[in-house]
Amino acid sequence: MNDTHANSIGGTKSHRIYLLLKDAILSGRLAPGRKLPGELKLAEQYGVSRVTVRRAMQALNEAGLVARKPGLGTVVLQQPLDATVMTASVANLLPNMVKMSKASHVRLLEFCYIKPPEPVREGLGLRDGERVQRSIRVRMADDKPFSYLVTHVPERIALHYNEADLSQTPLFALLERSGVRVDHAAQTISATLATHEVAEALDVSVGSPLIALTRVVYDEEGRGVEHLDALYRPDRYRIQIDLNRTGDEAARYWEPMAPESQRMETEPHEA
Repeated sequence: MNDTHANSIGGTKSHRIYLLLKDAILSGRLAPGRKLPGELKLAEQYGVSRVTVRRAMQALNEAGLVARKPGLGTVVLQQPLDATVMTASVANLLPNMVKMSKASHVRLLEFCYIKPPEPVREGLGLRDGERVQRSIRVRMADDKPFSYLVTHVPERIALHYNEADLSQTPLFALLERSGVRVDHAAQTISATLATHEVAEALDVSVGSPLIALTRVVYDEEGRGVEHLDALYRPDRYRIQIDLNRTGDEAARYWEPMAPESQRMETEPHEA
C-alpha cells in the first residue's frame, strides 16, 4: 500500500475522507469487492464537494485500496494476506521485547549525547547535569515503517555500546549486555497527530492519527534505565489486553489477566 498521494492531500478535507474510508477498508467494515457509493452520494454524506470526494478516491486508488471497474464503479480491493500488523500484549511486555527483533528491523536516524529534556530527566530520576544517549529509530516490518522510537538512556549505561551496536541489536539486549538487570516498566498509552518529521519517517500524511506510548524501564534497584517515546501507525500496530471477569455477583468487573495466563504473541512488543 502506497501513501504517496495521500501525503499530498494531508490536512485537507480530502485527506480526512481518505482516512475515514481507509480505516473502514482496513478494518473490514468495507469488505473486498464491495462497491463504494458514487461521488454525489459521498459528497452529501460528508458535506463536501464532489471535487473533494474525487481527490480522496484518487488517493485510495493510488494506495491500492480501491479500483475503478468498468460497469461497476469503484470497488474495494482485497488486501494482501501477508501484510504484517504488529501485535503487542501488554501483560507480556518485558518477555516480548527481544522477540520483536525477529519479526522486524530498525533504521537508525539519530545517535547522540545530550542534556535530557525535563520530562526525561524526571522519568529516569537523573541529577542535574547528567547526560543521556538519545536515539531515534524507525522500526520496519516487511520493509514498511510502523513505529517511530525516541529513546533516552543514562550516559553511564550507554557508554557500553555504540551507534553500530544500536543499529543491529535491540536496545533491551544492549542494556542487559551493559550489566543492567531490568525488573519492571511503567507506560502510558494515548493518541497524537503526526508532525512533518514523523510523517515523513512513517510514510503517512502530516496530521495523521498515531498511537503514542511513553515507557520508563527500571532496574532491580528501581533506577530508570530507559525512557521511550514511541509513535505507531494504527493500521500496522495494535495493542492487546486480555481480560478476566471477576468479583462477586453484586459487583463484577473486568480485570487484566496475569502475565502467565496471557496468550504469547508471534509479533511481540519492541525494545
